[in-house]
Amino acid sequence: MMFDHLILSTTGLFNNFDLTGITGSNENAATTIQLFLLLTVLTLAPSILIMMTCFTRIIIVLSFVRQGLATQSMPPNQVLIGIALFITFFIMAPVMAEINNEALQPFANAEISQEEAFERATVPIKEFMSNHTREKDLALFMGYAGLERPETLEDIPLTALVPAFAISELKTAFQIGFLIFVPFLVIDMIVASVLMSMGMMMLPPVMIALPFKILLFVLVDGWYLIVQSLLLSFQ
Repeated sequence: MMFDHLILSTTGLFNNFDLTGITGSNENAATTIQLFLLLTVLTLAPSILIMMTCFTRIIIVLSFVRQGLATQSMPPNQVLIGIALFITFFIMAPVMAEINNEALQPFANAEISQEEAFERATVPIKEFMSNHTREKDLALFMGYAGLERPETLEDIPLTALVPAFAISELKTAFQIGFLIFVPFLVIDMIVASVLMSMGMMMLPPVMIALPFKILLFVLVDGWYLIVQSLLLSFQ
């Protein structure tokens, strides 16, 4: 009886609920679309962070450092991602401040429309990405889309700039990673040669080289040099 009463009460509630007040107005429909777009942007926020900021280059370089040291999971993934995030926030702070001053604050004060706020917000992002994107990579996507050579920054669509920026960041990160691997590779070769000359061929060279790698990395203040190189690469 209680279950039947609950069903009847719920049915009556939906019968008395007027849906025309929600969908009948163009203003309410526009608000619904804006909320849908906002939720979509929030869902894609991790992808935006990875593909449109310096996060990709930083996390790849830090991963190369860990692999070069051969310390397996030291530092842990959580530590590397945390360091990469805060370095990203530090590097992107001027861009975020410009977006806040030129787009978010005027839009919050109802001085500009949503479309104009979006256009203003994309300008600093485009400037940052274009400064670190190779012309060859950008021309690849512009040519595939059949677009003409852009005259100004506004002529470059984000659909072409974002993937071009991503592969440019990958190339730069792997170049830095190669330079990081060289000294560790030299240590591995020296240790392997010494062990072979001593007849200790059954002893894994990685096990013996690991303390020397860590010692060298600590003596040269490796983390400082790595972060300094990353910061300078974005100037």
